[in-house]
This record gives sequence, structure tokens and C-alpha cells, in this order.
Amino acid sequence: MMTCAIIDDDEINRLTLEHYVELTPNLKLVASLADGIAGLTFFREGNKVDVLFLDIEMPHLNGLELLRVLSDPPEVIITTARQDFAVDAFELRVTDYLVKPFDFARFTQAVQRVASRRAPATAAAAPAADSPTSADLFVKVNSRMVRINFDEVLYVEALSDYVNIVTPKHKYIVYTTLKALENRLASFPNFMRVHRSYLLNTQHIESIEDNTANLSGGHFVPIGKSYQEAFFKGLQRI
Repeated sequence: MMTCAIIDDDEINRLTLEHYVELTPNLKLVASLADGIAGLTFFREGNKVDVLFLDIEMPHLNGLELLRVLSDPPEVIITTARQDFAVDAFELRVTDYLVKPFDFARFTQAVQRVASRRAPATAAAAPAADSPTSADLFVKVNSRMVRINFDEVLYVEALSDYVNIVTPKHKYIVYTTLKALENRLASFPNFMRVHRSYLLNTQHIESIEDNTANLSGGHFVPIGKSYQEAFFKGLQRI
């Protein structure tokens, strides 16, 4: 049984979430709160839950601000009417991002993601949820939220205020910085900064020649002079 709390100033959505929790056998609602200040008080009083359903746009203290001040936040599922906070939310390592209105099936999928992240690391043949083999990245492409598996990313290229995320089949232009994405990928050792404008997934390197990484599918990424020493040392551990 997982305990949960709801913080959402949208009364209709809060009631909908409460109903969805009632329909979910492995969830127990501990608190349903209408604003970020009440949520901050709840956690500062020592209350703990396994998962938090959190709205973003709230007066006085929004959801992302609340996350930043919590020293030990639970698993967080964002529930918001806005898509444009997704990059900031995932930089704070939220588990899922639900855009209102969402149905019970999508709610259940998010809860299952929490359950899989909380599964014991010793579960037979189950990869750790935080490992590169099971982690996904949600990015906003135009008006859509797109799920990208980290393993499929060949490289990321900086384009001023945007980045170009390249996979074998697609290129995604995303409004964020290379530094922000590098921080998001910090726990994934296969990703290395190899140039001031490039992040590289070393899993896809086929060869290296003249300080250029040749990737599967005919892609090429330059290795900057100031990054070469760390890069080649990193390759020795692969």
C-alpha cells in the first residue's frame, strides 16, 4: 500500500484525483490540500507520503517552488493544465507529468511508474528504475509531450536557446539549454559532454578518428580539445 497526498488549487481536479485514488487499491489518501503553502506546512510538520500529486500553478507558492524547498520530497506526479513546465519539472526528477484533463487510465499509468521505481532493487531480472536501461525523458516538441528513451539518443546538439536531440529515427528540437539537459542526464554514465555544443551517448560510438566520434547511422560528433582528456579516460571504463 502506498500513501499519497494531493496539492491542487483546482477543486474539480482535486476531487477527480480523490476519486481516482479511491478506485486504486494500492493507494491510500493521507491529505488533500488546496495550495502550496498548506502543502509546505504539511511536510514541515513531519508528515510523509510515498507519492505526491502536485499542481504547478498555485498562488503564493507554486508546485515547482514547493519542490525546490523540500529537502526530501516523495515521488511526485505533476498534474497541471500547462505543458510548458515539463522541462523544469523533469529537471527536479518528477516521476510523471499529467496534463489536465487526464483520464483514469493515464492516472493509473503514472501510479504504476511510481510503483516500479519503488520496487526492490533485488527484484529478479528487473532493471533498476533509475538505470539508463529503463529511464525515459519527456520533452515538449511543438504542442506535444514526447517520451524519449535515453538509450535511443545518439547525441544532443546545442542550438542557442534550443537543443537538437537526435535518435536513429527522429530529431527533436526542444526549448531548453544543453547545460540543463546535461544536469538531467548526470546520473547516466553513457552520456558525456564532448564539446561545448554536444552531449554524446557513448553506447553508439562505432569508431573515433581525428577527434571525431563516428556513430551508428552515419552520424559524426566532434570532440572538443578541452574535453578530450576526460573523454578518453571515460572510454577506458566502458
